[in-house]
Amino acid sequence: MRDRPPISRPWVPAAAGYASLTIGILDIAKAVFPPFRGTRVSEIAGFLPGTITSIAQAASLVMGILLVMIAHGLKRRKVRAWRAVILLLPLSALIELIHMRRPVSAAISMLVFAVLLINRREFHALSDPRTRWRALWNFLLLLVLDVAIGWVVVNAHPHTIVGDPSLSDRLQHVLLGLVGLEGPVVYSSERTADLVYFSLTGLGLLTAVTTLYLALRPEKPVAELSPEQEETVRAMLTRHGARDSLGYFALRRDKSVIFSPTGKAAIAYRVVAGVMLASGDPVGDIEAWPGAIRRFLEEARRHAWVPAVIGCSETGGEVWTREGGLSALEIGDEAVVEVAGFTLQGRAMRNVRQMVNRTERTGYTCRVRRVGDLTEKEKELIRHAADSWRGTETERGFSMALGRFGDPADGGCVVVTAHKAPEEGTAPPGEDIRAVLHFVPWGEDGISLDLMRRDRDADPGLNELLIVKALQAAPDLGVNRVSLNFAMFRAVLARGERLGAGPVLRAWHAVLVFLSRWFQIESLYRFNAKFHPVWIPRFVVYPAARDLPRIGISALQAEAFINVALPGIPFRRKPRPRPGPDVSGERAPLPH
Repeated sequence: MRDRPPISRPWVPAAAGYASLTIGILDIAKAVFPPFRGTRVSEIAGFLPGTITSIAQAASLVMGILLVMIAHGLKRRKVRAWRAVILLLPLSALIELIHMRRPVSAAISMLVFAVLLINRREFHALSDPRTRWRALWNFLLLLVLDVAIGWVVVNAHPHTIVGDPSLSDRLQHVLLGLVGLEGPVVYSSERTADLVYFSLTGLGLLTAVTTLYLALRPEKPVAELSPEQEETVRAMLTRHGARDSLGYFALRRDKSVIFSPTGKAAIAYRVVAGVMLASGDPVGDIEAWPGAIRRFLEEARRHAWVPAVIGCSETGGEVWTREGGLSALEIGDEAVVEVAGFTLQGRAMRNVRQMVNRTERTGYTCRVRRVGDLTEKEKELIRHAADSWRGTETERGFSMALGRFGDPADGGCVVVTAHKAPEEGTAPPGEDIRAVLHFVPWGEDGISLDLMRRDRDADPGLNELLIVKALQAAPDLGVNRVSLNFAMFRAVLARGERLGAGPVLRAWHAVLVFLSRWFQIESLYRFNAKFHPVWIPRFVVYPAARDLPRIGISALQAEAFINVALPGIPFRRKPRPRPGPDVSGERAPLPH
């Protein structure tokens, strides 16, 4: 991988981005609003790079939109954004000299051009991998923007409009103008008519050119785990999978993977909204983790992505912070039950014991099996039942969800099913399923909860019954430890209600309890605590505190709690949080 020069002037990309955004907005305002062109702000804008003379107002509008579109890329050090500005600035200077005869403004354009050229090493980030859906999104968003700006342009000269065209006539004029045709609106001034015509045509041309470029450039998948990479990661998990309960989730096939130089360690990740998001610890030999982390961070730098890790262990957090100069923040605890010490006897387990007994007396039975021991018909019945109970159309999960069931490669997974025939009669074999738990392997002697779903009409306590049966059957499966749900901010919830808790801790506790009305925060903690687990802290690793909001939003998108509808599905239903201790969806994800 080619080494990049060290960043010596970090202020240059940010300054270039903000300057591009400011100039673009001024150009758009100057081209769209006639009164703006006579103000002192317009005079100042005339001495800024990217401004165009009144003769080229239509070009000024297109130039302004381009500069606004490029601004974010400049701040992210994108090399393509830098190349675009390097082409636009000399063009701007040429227009200033020919039409405006303003050598000072042209000189400023060339000065900025020279500064960017000298600092070209600061703009090294490669383009983000995209699919061709980006072209459709580009067309739809620019079309909306074109119509909005075109409407303002058509109506920005009311004194020169002949007659009183209707709203439909004005809208028709905008739409026809975007494809280069004259519309029904007539202007008394030929200069105004030309300005409107060329502005609308320029907007349409900009949309067409950018859409064609995005549609015709080579397609690159965003994230995909190839069969060869999956085989390599599985081999690492066979040797070192006992270290992290989240290791098996690196086999999600909608993740990318990056390997250490020795090939003995790997990090699975997905890029969401400019954040390079990994989950759990690196997979493989801990001695090779630093090499994989360095490659991960180098890849993030090459693309100007924000590197982040959600849900790493304390050991993983120490390696990440030491090797990458990052920071870590504890975000909660994972509940791990030691099978050897689990029992339903005793006062502490009274509530769970009573709930399990009551549920069994209503006629529920459970089966605990390896997925590899199921027939294809049984797999299909379980898959169909789990999908039908899913609360949203979108499959949630990223950090603690596998995203599939019954794959031949996942024969070592464990599935627990609850069965009860309908009251009106006996259901056909396999069609009496009322709840499902799915566990993935955690080394040779552990399992980690992946999926927890139940029939919405099933009796309360069914999830407790499933977990108890899984723990009781674990020794026969060679399982010594079981990882359950994740409890977000467990320490705050546990200590905030104790005697002597300070005002800050109590206030934070009150906020979490309030948020639990919509999200499974307190309910998950109390549900997990019933089984008296060992609490294992988990951390989020991040570059700087200012990046945490962006990382949080990206993680919510990855977990599908924030769902952006795909093109072609404009009415896709958004997921809604499901409160309550009876978890009926996927394993609760790490909080963000």
